[in-house]
Amino acid sequence: MYTDPIADMLTRVRNAIMAKHEKVEVPSSRMKKTITEILKEEGYIKNFKVVNDEGKEKIVIYLKYHKDEPVIHGIERVSKPSRRVYKGVDELPEVLGGYGIAIVSTSKGVVTSKKAKELGVGGEVICRVW
Repeated sequence: MYTDPIADMLTRVRNAIMAKHEKVEVPSSRMKKTITEILKEEGYIKNFKVVNDEGKEKIVIYLKYHKDEPVIHGIERVSKPSRRVYKGVDELPEVLGGYGIAIVSTSKGVVTSKKAKELGVGGEVICRVW
């Protein structure tokens, strides 16, 4: 058992990219599915699917490469169980001057920081991707 399932997911993705794997499997949860959907919408991964493996749901994430280089150059956890990071709408981070995204958990759902600014809400900064 691990204490931070989101950090575990991000680490699995990071390791799979460094090893140039085509896909990576992570245990499923609602939050992880939402984060994966955002990664797909923003063009960081090819696709994903949720599979049922012996009664346990898993998310299979198909990684995306461009000219043999991974599309995801970096992915890191911001808010951790030991140190939560909350930002107001005016303080939401802009990753690499807009070239990356920050995923934020808000009262309106889990969205990118750009979308959170449009909605006029702040929240917990889950991770940054570039």
